[in-house]
Amino acid sequence: MKSLKIYGGLLTLLCYPLWGQETTPSVWTLQDCFEYAHDHSITLQQNRLSVEESSVNTKEAKAQLFPSFDFSTSHNYGNYPFADGSQSGNNVYTGTYGINASWTIFDGKRRNTIKANRLQEQQQQYAFRETLDNLQIAILTDYLQILYAEEAVNICKQNVEVSLRQVERSRELLSAGSIAKSDLAQLEAQYSNDKYQLVTAEANRDQLKLNLKQLLELDIDMEMNLALPTIDESMVLVPLPDKSEVYATALQFIPSIQSGKLEIEIAELDIANAKAGYYPNLSLNAGIGSGHNTGNSGCFGTQMKQGFNESIGITLSVPIYSRRSNKSAVERARIQQKLSLLDLKNEEKNLLNEIENAWLDASSAQSQYLAAREQLNATKISFELTEEQFYLGMKNTVEMLTAKNNWLAAQQEELQARFMALLNLKLLDYYENKPLTLD
Repeated sequence: MKSLKIYGGLLTLLCYPLWGQETTPSVWTLQDCFEYAHDHSITLQQNRLSVEESSVNTKEAKAQLFPSFDFSTSHNYGNYPFADGSQSGNNVYTGTYGINASWTIFDGKRRNTIKANRLQEQQQQYAFRETLDNLQIAILTDYLQILYAEEAVNICKQNVEVSLRQVERSRELLSAGSIAKSDLAQLEAQYSNDKYQLVTAEANRDQLKLNLKQLLELDIDMEMNLALPTIDESMVLVPLPDKSEVYATALQFIPSIQSGKLEIEIAELDIANAKAGYYPNLSLNAGIGSGHNTGNSGCFGTQMKQGFNESIGITLSVPIYSRRSNKSAVERARIQQKLSLLDLKNEEKNLLNEIENAWLDASSAQSQYLAAREQLNATKISFELTEEQFYLGMKNTVEMLTAKNNWLAAQQEELQARFMALLNLKLLDYYENKPLTLD
């Protein structure tokens, strides 16, 4: 899932053809990026609201255990023109007042519903944690890509400096008659190409910075300068952890796995709730009330006193035949439980695949880094010797440019392997529940 999304940006960076005012850091470290995203990410804010909403649902479910009370009153005006054969006393105003209470003593579902809501609230908390983890991994990836791009730019700058030095030296040799004009033309063309590759590398770096700014919800006009820690081989050539131990650790904290376990518990409660459809419901009702009527004799107070009434009752509802709705509900709940079990197994399988891929990629990148480091040393020596021989007239332009390009390619391969190894090692750190840091 995560590792497959990480590589695309790295492969395009090589210079060789292939709310209100607030204080923000002047130089952004990785931890600064994490903290800013935690407070400003719109996605995280949406997840926080989902957690709050699930908490409200739990409180509402708990409140169903208590009686409900309500006050009701009605007022009516009536005209009875032929009530007594005259035109007097034919307008009647009626008012009633009542306080009612209702309490469901037993329905077989409420406590299970409360438990299910609590579990769903925990699921929302895990969803928030998963979003936060994914956001931090995305920030780490972008941050490392920018570091990679900065080093790619430095390689291109170094390459431009070498090309310029060659052009200046070749002009001196041309003046001395030691090389042909065509040789100088080839070197000048290479120098122009190297400058173009530098501009391309700088544009890639700037685009990656923009991507990170957008990920952090930063304003478009805000300047962002990153701290640039040195990524050396001590951070790359660290021993790889045991895959089985990493997997066992990840199973205990990865949010999607924990949420899947809760989903199974919720499915079990849904089965219990579906079975509760077979149980009787018992409820208690009580009320007091009174009323008055202008068509009756007596004053308002007398009528209210005489009309005062109290009531209490109990209702028992026993299901006898529900046209298979209860049985179908139970069957659907059991099917959902099986689906939840399969979903959890699928999540565990996906997690294992992610860990194995990260481990294999880290191992491969470490091996590639060791080989690329040796190749880099060899091609650098070869280029320096070939360049010296070119100035002595022992090598031609094509041979020197070939040696130079081989050295440049070796630099790029070493850089790519170094950052790929580091990236996958950080992914393994995440699966081991370690902090994501570049310290």
